Amino acid sequence: MEVKTHALSNFDFSSQPPYSYTEQSEFRVSDIWSSDMSASSNSRECEHSVSNAAMKVQKVYRSYRTRRMLADSAVVAEVLWWQAIDYARLNHSTVSFFNFVKPETVSSRWNRISLNASKVGKGLSKNAKAQKLAFQHWIEAIDPRHRYGHNLHIYSEAWCKTDSGQPFFFWLDLGDGKKFDLKECPRSKLQKQSIKYLGPHEREHYEYIVAEGKIVHEKTGTLLDTTKVLPGAKWIFVMSTSRRLYAGEKKKGMFHHSSFLSGGATLVAGRLVVKDGRVMSISAYSGHYRPTEDRLDSFLSFLNENGVNLDEVEIRKANEDCESYEDGKSIESGSASEFSALSNSPSQTDLPNEAENSLPLEST
Repeated sequence: MEVKTHALSNFDFSSQPPYSYTEQSEFRVSDIWSSDMSASSNSRECEHSVSNAAMKVQKVYRSYRTRRMLADSAVVAEVLWWQAIDYARLNHSTVSFFNFVKPETVSSRWNRISLNASKVGKGLSKNAKAQKLAFQHWIEAIDPRHRYGHNLHIYSEAWCKTDSGQPFFFWLDLGDGKKFDLKECPRSKLQKQSIKYLGPHEREHYEYIVAEGKIVHEKTGTLLDTTKVLPGAKWIFVMSTSRRLYAGEKKKGMFHHSSFLSGGATLVAGRLVVKDGRVMSISAYSGHYRPTEDRLDSFLSFLNENGVNLDEVEIRKANEDCESYEDGKSIESGSASEFSALSNSPSQTDLPNEAENSLPLEST
């Protein structure tokens, strides 16, 4: 059997096709490698950019947080200084002064009573119709610890019966009455129930305005809603002699009408119920200030001027409030001479409108 073979004539083994597998393969690998390198470089750049952005955000946030902490610290420091100075001045005029052996001069006595009286007379010069604290609570305002006036009054009655010759607060804290523990008001209750008196910066957190018929928080712009609290909670309000409205939740023995203006005079005080900024009811009831009907009418006019529809508001006069004040006892207002006796100072029938060097009770 004959097998025919064909010779590959003129075939150049060194020659390669113009687009050989080898060359094509090398071209594609290099392309892929170049593409991967480019993608990796872009990815690194993107990651670097994101990292820089994150670092910048963190840096801005840290600087903001630092500034905020410094600002808060400054406010806290100012509040603490205000409280410390207020305490020191009242403590000197009512208690520590009498530790000195040196006899007191007449001018010194008048300076002390002027300071004490300025706590309840602050704001009277701005409006002649302003109301001072009821006498029962004068001693609360001039007490360095601002212990609840109702409790202090119980101890002041015991002090009057002793005829010790010592000023009331000296007698109560350092003198003959420091061991008194009355059954109707135990000493522990007296010391525990201290009323919070707000400083100028603290007061700002309780300030509200009336805009388009709704009560709005002055700083945050949120609508007041007193219904979103625990059952039985009561919200109280006062209006300062500068016509600024303050409101907050009452806490017996801790936060009362006297808290807002640190015992200063008010135009009106009472209770209110507000839902989503709309006034539902108003009661001119305050044991600390005993507002009159004309004071309530003045406040209603203020609300009406600012868009509140009074036809939708339940209005209750002070004598229509079914609840008795505090512990069910009503103590008649005393005289200014009794107030003088608390500080062992000369009696005076009229309180000064303002004391020149008194601490600010309301920021302007």
